[in-house]
Order: sequence, then structure tokens, then C-alpha cells
Amino acid sequence: MSSEDLENYETDAELALYREYRDVVGLFQYVVETERRFYLCNKVDLQVKASGGDVYFEVTMSDAWVWDVYRSARLVKHVRVVTFKDVNIEELAQDDSMPDIRQLRAR
Repeated sequence: MSSEDLENYETDAELALYREYRDVVGLFQYVVETERRFYLCNKVDLQVKASGGDVYFEVTMSDAWVWDVYRSARLVKHVRVVTFKDVNIEELAQDDSMPDIRQLRAR
């Protein structure tokens, strides 16, 4: 396999992952970003823990989808992440709750 073949394979895999993300994002309520992964999930719990002088985060998620091009199965029933790095959690807006941009501009 040439380096060009490998590069094309990786590009195709990333494009397929993006398309899968686009197809499933509407099924989830939260976006969770850690230093290693990006998740979509319907339930998330963040706990701040202390051990000695260190602070770390324990994130548990249910019904999750994992952004990882190398995973064959990206849907996961339960995920637990322990990290010393930042964690970002955002609630996704539902399409029907978003105002029409034309209405906002008219104000």
C-alpha cells in the first residue's frame, strides 16, 4: 500500500465519520469534549474530585456516540472518563426551539 493509498483511505474514513456524525447529532441532547475524545450523549454527569492536592474530573455518560475514526462501533451504552484536563459540556439546541434568523434580523 502506497502512502497515497493510505492517505486516501484516511481521508475517506474521516469523511464517512463526519457523515455519520451529521446523521446522528439530532438524536442526542449533549456534546461532551475531553482532551482525547468528542462525544454525543443523552445523559451526562460531571463530578469534580480531589485526591491529595490534585483535582480531577469524572464524567459519566449514557447512550453515547464517540467521535473516533478508528472505532468500529461508535455507539456506546455507558462511558466513564477520568481526566485531569478540562471538560466541556454543551446542551444541544433542539431545531424547533431555535428562532428563525430572519425574525432576529427584523428586530
